[in-house]
Amino acid sequence: MAEVKYLSEHYHKKEYRTLAGYKANGGYEQLARALKMDKQKIIDEVKASGLRGRGGAGFPTGVKWGFLPNNGEPRYLLCNADESEPGTFKDRVMMEKAPHQLIEGMIISAYAVGAKKAYIYIRGEYMGPAMILEDAIREARDAGYIGKNILGSGVDVELDLYLGAGAYICGEETGLISSLEGYKGQPKLKPPFPAVQGYLKKPTIVNNVETLAAVVNIIRDGGAGYRKYGTEKSAGTKLFSLSGNVQKPGTYEVPLGYPLMDFINIECGGLLPGRKLKAVVPGGSSAPVLTAAECADATLDYENMAAKGSMLGSGAIIVIDDSYCMVDVLSTITHFYHHESCGQCTPCREGTGWIEKIIHSITHGEGKPGDVDLLLKISDQMKGRTICALSDAAALPVLSFVTKFRDEFEYFIREKKSKVKGTQIYAQMHPSLGGAH
Repeated sequence: MAEVKYLSEHYHKKEYRTLAGYKANGGYEQLARALKMDKQKIIDEVKASGLRGRGGAGFPTGVKWGFLPNNGEPRYLLCNADESEPGTFKDRVMMEKAPHQLIEGMIISAYAVGAKKAYIYIRGEYMGPAMILEDAIREARDAGYIGKNILGSGVDVELDLYLGAGAYICGEETGLISSLEGYKGQPKLKPPFPAVQGYLKKPTIVNNVETLAAVVNIIRDGGAGYRKYGTEKSAGTKLFSLSGNVQKPGTYEVPLGYPLMDFINIECGGLLPGRKLKAVVPGGSSAPVLTAAECADATLDYENMAAKGSMLGSGAIIVIDDSYCMVDVLSTITHFYHHESCGQCTPCREGTGWIEKIIHSITHGEGKPGDVDLLLKISDQMKGRTICALSDAAALPVLSFVTKFRDEFEYFIREKKSKVKGTQIYAQMHPSLGGAH
């Protein structure tokens, strides 16, 4: 089965972003239906659907909701729209084309988990989507879908938009909560987990844009209906952001379990003329890279990617052809993670900078014979030793790039130029580090 239009069925309609256009295509019908359902029934349907978090972790959504303690404290629902993983843009598409789908999913979810207050935390660079969401929230509130006594049900749910300041680290749920509370956006130690003690130290659920939007379809079709797509352990469809050296980059929705090469060759039109596949980053820049050989039998689901030593992550697929130098690509990735480390944990703060300096030296003709093994050693020592996963996110690409394309790194050190491009290239990309345009 190729591309399907399940969540994205009406995304091609410009009017779908408006309340009138959304309602004309069945919008808010599932909210009316859900408000007549028992809260636990909604949670049970989400569990039955097999829906897993679409932000990167892939944790079962219904199970996460079930972690909320029954202690009578106020509860909060937070939508993580801080889409900052390099290569990822599917949430932006959803918010631009279907803001009311997200809002409806959030109100249903807030009702199900007993939250009277919900926030959309959106990344600071997403000014366009933020303005669209502001308009949609205003429309929904004026129509009685947000606020007190929604549709005469006696249910109260307020929803607001919060614009972040452009920090990648705030995509991590505890960093997001810190920022929303008005503090520096730094992750917190877990436990306690947000479901027990989150926003304002109250029980809090944090879900991704795509995850919450999918709740609308689950209410409409039931958990079993949602499972008509995907695999047993990776149920449903997923929106993937595909960028890189292909004919038709963009956002596509396919069932989980779909063959990666079919996705690249059929949906995305294959590679650019005259080029050969070299590697694929399957789940955003933090996911370990796959070689062309590993991609041959890869499928787009959590289990297959884990078996190959990588991650489905946020669904950001970056296609790399044979014209690209892997040292060059990794230099860009390491620069990003060094820049975005919050500096709270020593292995991350020092490790990301050390890695970038080594690769900078290599690409400027100053690499040493022991640098390749040093990169591996530093990265290995960064894993699993920090409060959040940013240190791992920086280390895993280094380990996979250097291990799988070691010859390119050794050639650059030995010959003082790229094996692929035949030049020193990094100075052209990052003038702030000593080069020039």
